[in-house]
Amino acid sequence: MSGNHGDAAAVDACGAELAIEARALVKRFDDFTAVDGVDISVPKGAIYGILGPNGAGKTTTLRMLLGIIDPDSGTRRVLGSDRPTEVARRIGYLPEERGLYPAMKATDAIAFLAALRGVPLAEGRRKGRELLEAHGLGYAADRQIRQLSKGMAQQVQLLGTLVHQPDLVVFDEPFSGLDALNQGKLERTIRDLAARGTTVIFSTHVIAHAERLCDQVAIIAGGKVPFAGPVDAARDRLRPQVRLETRVADGPWRAALPADARHEGAFWYFTLPESGIEPLLRALIEGEAGILSLSIERAGLHDAFVAIAGEAAARALEESAAEAAQGRQAKGGRR
Repeated sequence: MSGNHGDAAAVDACGAELAIEARALVKRFDDFTAVDGVDISVPKGAIYGILGPNGAGKTTTLRMLLGIIDPDSGTRRVLGSDRPTEVARRIGYLPEERGLYPAMKATDAIAFLAALRGVPLAEGRRKGRELLEAHGLGYAADRQIRQLSKGMAQQVQLLGTLVHQPDLVVFDEPFSGLDALNQGKLERTIRDLAARGTTVIFSTHVIAHAERLCDQVAIIAGGKVPFAGPVDAARDRLRPQVRLETRVADGPWRAALPADARHEGAFWYFTLPESGIEPLLRALIEGEAGILSLSIERAGLHDAFVAIAGEAAARALEESAAEAAQGRQAKGGRR
């Protein structure tokens, strides 16, 4: 690779400057293809999610983007460089396999992680204390990591990931092992980072996090990416669903309902027609159906994932989320 770090930054089809651009990434381990032709474009300042079940290739993709491992084929540019390790000091990385030295004090642990990104130790300690205070953990600054709860230790490692004020933050399954309270704190942190112009990319097997946080997602299954783009574009792969309740149970107006309409309880359910809702409304009114309620709901990201990746991948995603939840409960029970 040429390493042309000084070239102009890449842009996407809409002209947005890209923090990450990857094309046709492939990675094999012996006879197993972990990543098979992945394309990803992450605009600067975006919150970007890589959504898929365990074993889908999420971690391998992130490690290739970071330069921890090299692809067998394909190209990648990160913060304008095709050699990601050259811009490592501008990146914050929180791996899925968390780990801090148990005997280190919280402040020293943050300073140590900052030093790996070129921050002098004294400055790292000062910034570490400031961050701990700002996040309500000032009382733990001089405690050893082994003296902290698991959630607090994870918070310390998160602060160590952010202490050098990176331009790009990469989280690998950041919500794994966190209780609901700490998941909420992490979501707020991610939004705050993006509000300051930091690019955030994270992997997850929990659709709710991606749907709440992400501007764009890459759906990955079996090492391939069948969809990458705005969350709304994924949801728009499926037409909105209509729920209708009428006062009159039958009449000529029923001929106006779409072919997929089904009656369940007091409601009719059907896909919004291509022609829109207005012609149907006219038919219902003219036929004196007596509209009691009518709602139109766009497809959620879960339904879009099923439509794009398939039932098997959706089941694997749900199993991954269930395993993670069981793991949290088991850890909580051992305390």
